[in-house]
Amino acid sequence: MTQEIGTTREAATVREAPESGGAVGNGAAARIGSVAELEALYGAPMEVALAKELDYLTPHYRRLVEAAPFAVLATVGPEGLDCSPRGDPAGFARVPDPKTVLIPDRRGNNRLDSLKNIVRDPRVALLFLIPGVNETMRVNGRACLSADPALLDSFAIRGKTPRTVIQVAVESAYYQCPKALVRSRLWDPETRVPRSALPSSGEMLRAVSGGAIDGDEWDRNYPARLRETIY
Repeated sequence: MTQEIGTTREAATVREAPESGGAVGNGAAARIGSVAELEALYGAPMEVALAKELDYLTPHYRRLVEAAPFAVLATVGPEGLDCSPRGDPAGFARVPDPKTVLIPDRRGNNRLDSLKNIVRDPRVALLFLIPGVNETMRVNGRACLSADPALLDSFAIRGKTPRTVIQVAVESAYYQCPKALVRSRLWDPETRVPRSALPSSGEMLRAVSGGAIDGDEWDRNYPARLRETIY
């Protein structure tokens, strides 16, 4: 197992960090400060909510993981927390045994936020989503990074291998009830937002850079760059 290792006034205004969020409502008097207060407010969890959590992936849980083309990976490190999207054709997350999940780390922006966290603090959490399915699958555990050539080759797509594979030792696994996705109507075509209704990547980059990045050029070139660097 191998582990991986000029400011304008506009820019100053955009980049200025907002003040820390404070308490709302009655302020400190309304803030929940202990687990006991929290449990008193919400009551006991349903029995099924506890019964479904296991320290391994059942055959049913495995089917949910392997059916998901998208997952969110949460990590923690000295600088704080990180949460990043992971996606590939369904089956990209492999379950070689009930205690293990393997996820290829595809080409990205080389920030390596998640990977830097993993090599310093192995704790991770995964949330798997399946299009059209309102239940999600949650997996928590401890991860390491492998650069084993044979393992990388097994994840090749279009002749391109990932630089590393994230290997998660499962410590907790359970499906999440569908309430959040039902409330949000996540898979309902009627709730889809046209991409043109929101700022483009180029517009956002131009704003945060104070005009130093040519947003129009970025948007023009991005489709070709995406095709060339997707794997």
